[in-house]
Amino acid sequence: MEWLVLWIVVGVVVAAGSAAIWGRRYFRHEIDRAKRIRRANRGGGR
Repeated sequence: MEWLVLWIVVGVVVAAGSAAIWGRRYFRHEIDRAKRIRRANRGGGR
């Protein structure tokens, strides 16, 4: 029974770590895209 709990905890930790790494990559791409759009809008408006 303790082993089952251990493996569940290990699985949750690994899933959370993987989600954090994936989220960082994904949101970095989105933030860069938003910056480019903002710069383009600012440059076109002037």
